[in-house]
Amino acid sequence: MNDFNFSALITPREKPATPLRVAVLGGGSFGTAMANLAARNGCETCMWIRDENAAKDMQQTKRNMRYLPDFQLEDSLQFSSRLEDVVPNRDIILVAIPSHSYRDVLKQIAPMISGQAIVSLTKGIEAETFCLMSDIIQQELPEVPFGVLSGPNLAKEIVANMPAGTVIASSSEALRNAVQTALHSALFRVFASSDVHGVELGGALKNIYAIAMGMGAAYNVGENTRSMLLTRALAEMSRFAVTLGANPLTFLGLSGVGDLFATCSSPLSRNYQIGYALGQGKNLEEAVAALGQTAEGINTIRQVSAQSKLLDVYMPITNALYEVIFEGKPPLGIALSLMQNGHRSDVEFVLPHEQV
Repeated sequence: MNDFNFSALITPREKPATPLRVAVLGGGSFGTAMANLAARNGCETCMWIRDENAAKDMQQTKRNMRYLPDFQLEDSLQFSSRLEDVVPNRDIILVAIPSHSYRDVLKQIAPMISGQAIVSLTKGIEAETFCLMSDIIQQELPEVPFGVLSGPNLAKEIVANMPAGTVIASSSEALRNAVQTALHSALFRVFASSDVHGVELGGALKNIYAIAMGMGAAYNVGENTRSMLLTRALAEMSRFAVTLGANPLTFLGLSGVGDLFATCSSPLSRNYQIGYALGQGKNLEEAVAALGQTAEGINTIRQVSAQSKLLDVYMPITNALYEVIFEGKPPLGIALSLMQNGHRSDVEFVLPHEQV
């Protein structure tokens, strides 16, 4: 496998000599939004859509009728259902595949990789293995430069040209610069980080609390309760992530508190919608069927609850949600979990000599 020389292609605050070639794998709302941004920025951009008929329809209409039907996409954006038409000879591959299919798709593209960089857009955790998407990239494509993109990025707002920001995390400065060039615009700011696991965990863990907040909205909880849930969720997220080696300061940024606030506050969030449906009395199967899209938070609750017990990390909200969704406990248990063990620090890591 040849090493792609990103530094020769792009340096900070410079435009590349030739347009960046970007592939986006996955036809969901966020992948579509990022592909549209890249195309608008002049990148040669092609999306892989698994369904052949959907790919042909999107190529013809320049619309994602399933996920973003109200928005016209860039004329230059291309679509294909054939990975071999999309992956080879690209500079950056943005992977927006649900976590349950992520490894399989990487296995499929492995023979086509010849130096491209992989950037994950997926905010989830692989079932059974507890692998983050960056872990899967390293396992399946061990020599490929990689990064993760995460932040408060509701796709409908991005394609509607509402100002937003995100974070590209990678150990490679050249890769971070290339992604910033591909996606940064006057209305979409791309910040940088080297804390890959911190940024990735922020994106995955916040889905848990969006479900809790959606359930709370269905029960018409007050603003005091919402604020406490949001704040204690941030404490729980950072506590768990630091146990896995992340930097706690990462959670003060867009991929932490920023994404948590957006996802927990907006009915546009898929996980919020799942929680709201559950709060209305639907069972899990009915809630997922009504949504019609993947809600990563359900699998994340299952995975993180089990892992927190193995690691002995205090996560009362996550564990209460698990009991409500998978064990049939009453939703009141989530509220009660917030009120237990009151002799704790208000802000994580401020009292270093006490258990917080």
